[in-house]
Amino acid sequence: MTLHQTLQDIASLDAKLAALPLAGRLSLAAGLGRAVFTTSLGIEDQVITAEIGTHQLPIEVSTLETGRLFAETVALIGETEERYGITIKRFYPKPADIEGFAAQYGLNGFYDSVEARHACCHVRKLKPLTEALAGADIWITGLRRGQSGNRATTPFAEYDAERGLLKINPLADWSLEAINAHVEAMDVPVNPLHARGYPSIGCEPCTRAIKPGENERAGRWWWENDEKRECGLHVPEPHVPEPSASSLIPTQN
Repeated sequence: MTLHQTLQDIASLDAKLAALPLAGRLSLAAGLGRAVFTTSLGIEDQVITAEIGTHQLPIEVSTLETGRLFAETVALIGETEERYGITIKRFYPKPADIEGFAAQYGLNGFYDSVEARHACCHVRKLKPLTEALAGADIWITGLRRGQSGNRATTPFAEYDAERGLLKINPLADWSLEAINAHVEAMDVPVNPLHARGYPSIGCEPCTRAIKPGENERAGRWWWENDEKRECGLHVPEPHVPEPSASSLIPTQN
């Protein structure tokens, strides 16, 4: 398959997804191969998890348990599993990686430099993500265009060249208002922190409530100046050194 054919296939898939409701988008993604949805337990991810559980779709649900999550986020994992009769697989950072980071930067050294923050995200999120997506054909995410300027052009389907898999963003065109309305209508369990001014929730030391007029992700890594800041899960971050430790669209079956 040529690059041109590959891009045509993705564009065709993107158009098919755009015409479907959320459950249809997820069902189509699940039919393309082994699909893994990685949830941060945020409100949009809860909408996707609810659809997977309600319709019993063959999609694996995983989360990155970084060791620094809010207690409310951790509690929501079990509540969501019980509500929808699903298992959310947890992926944790390796203790040796955490020790290596702390030895090099200090446990909370991510406040001191962008390099240190990238290194922390690398050991707590990116390496566990690699485990979570091992053997997957399809990666499903909760990315939305309205979350930040950096995500304003998010497609429904794209190729993740770094990980060599197809990435599906079924909520790409959903507004926060639509998300909230769906949550209320379907009684989807959500993180209580959302009601306290946290539209985007990550690790506790790296997340604050947003101020009036700020974008949804302004509370993430709030001490940094770059408005396009990301952890590297969806936008590749600059390479940081490892801390020292003591066919594209699969054929439908």
